[in-house]
Amino acid sequence: MSAAGSASDEAAVAEVTGPAYRMSVRASLLRTAGFAAVYAVAFAAGRMTVVSGSHLALLWPAAGVAVVWFCAQRRARLRWVDALALFTIGLLGNTLTGAGPTLGAVLALANLVQVVAFSALLSRWRPALWGAGGHLRPSTPRDLMCVLGTIVVAVLAGATTSQAGMWLVTGQLTGSSFIAWITRDIASAVVIGVAGMWFGPAMSAFRERHGSLVGWWRDADCDLRLIPTWRVAEYLAVATCSLIAYLIGLVSDNGLPLIAVTAWAAIRLHTGFVVLNNLVLAGASITFTLRGDGALATIPDPYLRAVTAHVLFAVVAVAALALALGRDERQGLVRELADQREQARQHAALMSAIIDSMGDALSLVDGRGRVVLRNPAAVRLLGEVEVVGDAHRRLRRLDGTPVPTEALPHTRALAGDHVEGEDLLVHKPGDHDARIVQVTATPLPNGHGCRSAVVLYHDVTAERRHRDHLVNFAGAVAHDLQSPLTAVEGWTELASDALEAEQPAIDRSRDSLTRVSRAATRMRGLINDLLAYTAARDADLTPTRVELAGLVADVTAARADAAVAAGRPAPQLAPGRLHPVHADAGAVRQLLDNLIGNAIKYTAPGVTAHLKITSTRRDDIVEVTIADNGIGIPPGQHEAIFDDFHRAHAGGAYAGTGLGLAICHRIVSRHGGTIAADDNPGGGSRFTFTLPAADPPPTTGHPDVALALPTTAAPTRTGDRVPARA
Repeated sequence: MSAAGSASDEAAVAEVTGPAYRMSVRASLLRTAGFAAVYAVAFAAGRMTVVSGSHLALLWPAAGVAVVWFCAQRRARLRWVDALALFTIGLLGNTLTGAGPTLGAVLALANLVQVVAFSALLSRWRPALWGAGGHLRPSTPRDLMCVLGTIVVAVLAGATTSQAGMWLVTGQLTGSSFIAWITRDIASAVVIGVAGMWFGPAMSAFRERHGSLVGWWRDADCDLRLIPTWRVAEYLAVATCSLIAYLIGLVSDNGLPLIAVTAWAAIRLHTGFVVLNNLVLAGASITFTLRGDGALATIPDPYLRAVTAHVLFAVVAVAALALALGRDERQGLVRELADQREQARQHAALMSAIIDSMGDALSLVDGRGRVVLRNPAAVRLLGEVEVVGDAHRRLRRLDGTPVPTEALPHTRALAGDHVEGEDLLVHKPGDHDARIVQVTATPLPNGHGCRSAVVLYHDVTAERRHRDHLVNFAGAVAHDLQSPLTAVEGWTELASDALEAEQPAIDRSRDSLTRVSRAATRMRGLINDLLAYTAARDADLTPTRVELAGLVADVTAARADAAVAAGRPAPQLAPGRLHPVHADAGAVRQLLDNLIGNAIKYTAPGVTAHLKITSTRRDDIVEVTIADNGIGIPPGQHEAIFDDFHRAHAGGAYAGTGLGLAICHRIVSRHGGTIAADDNPGGGSRFTFTLPAADPPPTTGHPDVALALPTTAAPTRTGDRVPARA
């Protein structure tokens, strides 16, 4: 496990169990002495109820005190001192009250085993509770049942230890003493132990919360003043009715009307009041019963009377706590639900405000084609419609043709497809001019196998018109510059031919004309690229079957001739199988010419260009890969190189306009394909593009095309000029 993971786990545990606080040795010993004194008093009170002729007490408040003692000392430094003190008090108390040293040691050990078992099991089953390593009080019925189960198991362990020891010492084993031990200790632990676990966290944090008794009194007075008068009256009424009910049941022997007032307190009043009510009334009731008062006093057998009283009042206490904690849990859940609903309402209001403030139109369409959500921009663009089909009848393709139902963005999104940036025309209500919107549709699963669609309409009319004007202007300028540029090239060539004499002035003039010719060549390359870009963007496509093998051979041969004519080594081609495609032949030739030209152009000086062109057919798509051994693409430029006028090697020795790859991207996109660039594992670059596949040819196979590239220099001609590509 990583250090970060360990830190997060420790933080999570600390949040539940509280800070890892360990008290000082002095504080630990002082607390041990205090709890030992209280335990000794409770022990003495219990030993006063020992039946004549027996060594077992009928009332044992020391069991509950021991639970609180060991819970409070859970983080003490010297816990063995607490165990030794409890055992010593038990040994001396039992010995001094007539049990004898041996039997006293057995009973003291049983009490120690019982409380140690409780502490260990509670730490394992409920580590977040106070007394188990945490700082929380029992707050749910589940916590109560877990604590009750821990008490029962621990008491069974203590009772078994005591009975086994008594049998070894006295040779006697009675079921009545075993049952009496279990019932008395469970009742004591439930009433006293749970009370300690409830008030223990507040006592542990007393100094942090209040500082002193004066601070506690001041805080308590403020809290009491906040309680409504009718609530205070209800507390007094419950206390009075409880007192009257118990007096009737314990003094006048007219029955035990206890459940009604207990349920009243548990359902209506604070859980702390219920815990105190159980502690006071259960202790008084059991004490009265053991003294012979009340309805249970008619049971002649003291053990049976004690067992009955403990069981009755333990059940009443558990029922009251279960009701009170169940009510607290329900109220907590109701508050949490209310908080979540308020947060959801605020979040919904925030989302509504954000959606309504959007300039783009947004619609949410359910599986049946109904518009379940739209913002004001969508209303302005599409009108007030309930069924999305009504609005989408206004949608047209850019050429003005209607969009088929199955091709509508929301229909494709409902089918599970993602529609990214599709340009469509939309006629706004009351507006004669069509708007161009870029539509994005995303499927939105909503469970139960259903799906909705989120459709976003971004108005790009101004942007597209601006781009169209710019492109048209560039095309017009490029076309108009052809004539004067041709004139410049022609007159330059004539002037160069006329200057044939070998004179220094004539040499300088010839050099200047050469520079003019090179500038005119670069200018013609830019013009040709602008015209090609305009054609790639706007020219009508005529898809037909195109044999890539022959087309690649033609383009590569032309490029090889140009390289040899320029005095560079002829490129080497490693041909592979090339599948035919269904595309516009002129556009594909332009695409291959640009990519192969780039591969040859961007090769290091003195290095022979090596190209490998292959294709793979996948269903109705042909994927073509052109790999080279050039200088490669700079990091972070693999996507940007397809942008208009972007040059990855700007300012270097490689001239260009930055339009070549933009033309390639446009050609491929218009055919419904994709193009991408990445690094060639062997060095250089690798371009991959896809085009629609042509129908299979009638022949069973297609021979690999071997291209015969020229290896000798071709005669230099003035008219051999190849436009530079970016």
